[in-house]
Amino acid sequence: MGYSGFRVIKEGLFGQKGWKPVWRDPEPKPEYDAVIIGGGGHGLSTAYYLAKEHGMTNIAVLEKGYIGGGNVGRNTTIVRANYFLPGNSEFYSHSLKLWETMEQDLNYNVMHSQRGLINLFHSDGQRDAFARRGNAMINQGDDAVLLDREGVREYLPYLDFDNVRFPIYGGLLHPRGGTARHDAVAWGYARGADQRGVDIIQNCEVTGIDIEGGKVKGVQTTRGVIRAKKVGIVVAGRSGQVAAMAGMRLPIESHVLQAFVTEGLKPVIDHVVSFGMGHFYISQSDKGGLVFGGDIDFYSSYAARGNLPMKEHVMDAAMTLMPMIGKAKVLRSWGGIMDMTPDGSPIIDKTDTEGLFIDCGWCYGGFKAVPGSGFSFAHLMATGNHHEPAAKFRLDRFRTGVGLMDEEGTGSQHNLH
Repeated sequence: MGYSGFRVIKEGLFGQKGWKPVWRDPEPKPEYDAVIIGGGGHGLSTAYYLAKEHGMTNIAVLEKGYIGGGNVGRNTTIVRANYFLPGNSEFYSHSLKLWETMEQDLNYNVMHSQRGLINLFHSDGQRDAFARRGNAMINQGDDAVLLDREGVREYLPYLDFDNVRFPIYGGLLHPRGGTARHDAVAWGYARGADQRGVDIIQNCEVTGIDIEGGKVKGVQTTRGVIRAKKVGIVVAGRSGQVAAMAGMRLPIESHVLQAFVTEGLKPVIDHVVSFGMGHFYISQSDKGGLVFGGDIDFYSSYAARGNLPMKEHVMDAAMTLMPMIGKAKVLRSWGGIMDMTPDGSPIIDKTDTEGLFIDCGWCYGGFKAVPGSGFSFAHLMATGNHHEPAAKFRLDRFRTGVGLMDEEGTGSQHNLH
């Protein structure tokens, strides 16, 4: 089904009765050329690009719940390409370019808004670090503008510039950064993959991975055995559990990251704003809610909910940065399960089992990476070769120590990234 302004008007005039299901609800076939475990943003985009770029259409995406019910619908919707280290920088730059053509490519409104992202700094040392980061972004071909204190005030006059502990010195503006509607991204890729013949199978939990003679043969599911020549694991915070079905132990810890949204308010925050001294970030949704978050809960968990001390910590940071937020009422909160690596950078690689591939370890960067991850993982699964922008996301770097990418410089502790 095509979407257009004319179609929206027509359906509004005739009772909205002409819309059809966006994707099919097929029964699983006994065998596929490839099976993608995980129907989140990364899994759906992988299936879409396998079909679109490589002509593979005999594919199944297996989702144990429903499309949009996992991390892809449990985040703060930020899209950016302001990374510093080689490996991360070129990948997220490639992903942002895919974001910029996504809606035309999918013919689906994901509400991508390049409203600009401003990272605040609060000391001379932070200014130097962000100046260096901005130069790296520009060298990569992306955009960055270093703002002084008055430059930030022009964009964000509502901040507490004279906070005694954390005065605002300036900020790094990333004009092409912004937000998108998280579940719409999942729906758009699901629709696009389905149109190209991919089977999207919901309520189908994988319970085992069949391996014979060092080669993957298929998967065991709650809806029967499915044979496949290639299997991709793309399950975010559940990566360690699913990989264990293939006898693998990944260098991954799963932690909860909370997010919050307030009641709907009149427009007040035009950009995405990141607090340099409290790991707090905030934007305003199209419905008017202030969407914000902070640190992970710092202990391993598979619970899609957070704890009260971290809620208080995030609210403290919000009040420190913009005291006006104290007048807003928090409407709801939720948690996503983050797959944290020791260096804070992801993994897109083959495994020692022939035909078995892994895409995980996205830490805080999962949503913004959706198109880039799917494109690169599809390239790897289809050709057996690493896609150049993701060539450094190797699994064996954690065994050899060569090629580690510690973007934040916090060391080999999962929960610090």
